[in-house]
Amino acid sequence: MAGTGLEAVGRAVVRVLDRWVGGDVLRRAEGEAEQARDRLQAAIDAFPEGVVFLDAEGRYILWNARYAEIYHRSADLFAPGRKLAETLRIGVERGDYPEAAGREEAWIAERLAKLENPTGERLEQQLSDGRWLMVEDRRTADGGLIGLRVDITEMKRQAQELAQALEREAAASRAKSEFLADMSHELRTPLNGVMGLAQALSATPLDPVQKGVVDELIASAAQLDELVGGLLAYDPLTAPLAEASAETVAEAAEAQGRLRVLVADDNPTNRRVVELMLDAAGAEVVSVENGAEALDALRADAFDLVLMDLRMPVMDGFEAIRAIRQGEAQRPDGRLPIIVLSANSAPEDREASAEAGADRHIAKPIRAETLFGAISEVLGG
Repeated sequence: MAGTGLEAVGRAVVRVLDRWVGGDVLRRAEGEAEQARDRLQAAIDAFPEGVVFLDAEGRYILWNARYAEIYHRSADLFAPGRKLAETLRIGVERGDYPEAAGREEAWIAERLAKLENPTGERLEQQLSDGRWLMVEDRRTADGGLIGLRVDITEMKRQAQELAQALEREAAASRAKSEFLADMSHELRTPLNGVMGLAQALSATPLDPVQKGVVDELIASAAQLDELVGGLLAYDPLTAPLAEASAETVAEAAEAQGRLRVLVADDNPTNRRVVELMLDAAGAEVVSVENGAEALDALRADAFDLVLMDLRMPVMDGFEAIRAIRQGEAQRPDGRLPIIVLSANSAPEDREASAEAGADRHIAKPIRAETLFGAISEVLGG
């Protein structure tokens, strides 16, 4: 019996020791776990970005102070073990997410789908107070999720201001280009008439006094042309057009008979200038006032060459040239040479002419030798 009693006492002592030792270990482990959690909390609280940890079921585990600050309207809903889906739904009902307005269920479904299958893709999210967030979610090794929230409101504001500044700069650039184009047209158009008519007059019989006056007129017009070019700040041509005489053009046209030219220009003086120049080459000229009339003339008769102004009423030169080229694509009777004669001679104007389908671009005021050189080139002479 005594032995049995000692055994009982021994077992009791073992149980007491076991409970005492085990409880101490447990308390120590719990203390260490709590200390580790506090350290982790302190570490993520130091982050300037919002951070949240969810378990594999989408329940809150841990979040930092910045996350609660960012979602301050929903911060009262955050609790360990609570599903983020629940806080999302309540937040939508409260109006915390303006993007969800009018499509609440669809927005919640899309957001939860992204949480269930996080790709690490960065998304933008706007809050009800107007702030913008960059949202990034990634899967953790244990199947949970870590989310990052960065306030990008200031970046969005700066980007918007930059975009507005660029738009203002672009608008100013467009206004400048339009002003230069208008000034070029208004100045070069009458200058073309003066210079062209003076050149035509110089080709007629004149006495020495008359010839001297005409020569002075041509020289003054040339100086004015240089002055206009300087004021408009247009770059000089990198590849000057070839020059030729009226005789060269006449010789180039002999193989195909008399040259037939269609001239489209809304200014009667400019039409007269070109007609006088082409008369010297023995060409037959038909003149019209706009692009629509040019298309009508081409449908009614055949021409060897088109000289096209750009800025005309009813239909401008660009539209007319494109229509001519589109019509040629539907029939196999060859390409009609088109030379642009325009007061607008900036590089972008020349590029636009080429894109429309023009073969050459001559700036007004037109010099006879430059016009004949271009005609000789496009006719293969």
